Amino acid sequence: MSLALAPVRTASVRPVQARTAPSLSAAPSAAPLRSLSNAAAAGLAPAAAPAAPAAPRVRAVPEGTEARGFVLYVGIDEAKAAEDGTTLHRIVEALRALTAEVSPSSETYAAVALAPEGAGGRDVDVVRLALQDPSALAKQRDGQGARNDADRHPNGVIIDISRKRVLLDGEAAGLTYKEFELLQYLVLREGRTIDRHELIESLWDADDEAPSERTIDVHVRRLRSKLAHYQDIVRTVRGVGYRFDRHADVSIRQASTPSPDLY
Repeated sequence: MSLALAPVRTASVRPVQARTAPSLSAAPSAAPLRSLSNAAAAGLAPAAAPAAPAAPRVRAVPEGTEARGFVLYVGIDEAKAAEDGTTLHRIVEALRALTAEVSPSSETYAAVALAPEGAGGRDVDVVRLALQDPSALAKQRDGQGARNDADRHPNGVIIDISRKRVLLDGEAAGLTYKEFELLQYLVLREGRTIDRHELIESLWDADDEAPSERTIDVHVRRLRSKLAHYQDIVRTVRGVGYRFDRHADVSIRQASTPSPDLY
């Protein structure tokens, strides 16, 4: 009987070992499995978020459209680029190289914004308008509307070319004849930088003693002092001359004299 029991004990031990071995090997993988199940559960949480109208998702484009790229407006003219020791071409090539490095699958196209020489305003605003940026065009339309309103408003600056007078908040500025001529010359050439030599040739007759460029600076300084807190409508372009840029609080009144530089 002892011989018969020996195989039974051996057979009963081997199955136990067979069951024990897999259970030991499975123990280390239990935690990863539980981690994966937890991660999957965590992943389900954001999927349910769209159903709750808590925080709307910020989009760069309106609903029903898709973003296909972007535009970066760079405002700098050739003179400023030269002062910085570079050129427009080198700036464009550097931006293209950076774009290719960050996103090799991207495509680039560069367009140079052209504007009349001496055009007023910030470089980047001129570029946006020249390239027909919708928001810049809308802002320009709003500004034109504001100027029309200012023309009916007693406050601000009224440059009355037909009557040869300037009103500041309803009061006469008391300009001399030459000061008004100087302001009128700049106003009729709005946005264009006028050098001192042109002012001398245009505003002083050949019979008169031609002033020096320093004298022009004195005339402009006196004109600005009489314009009081509106004096910044006459801008100095360092090293070149002077320019009038239209402001929302400035209105021009004239009979039918168009700007000689409109085209």
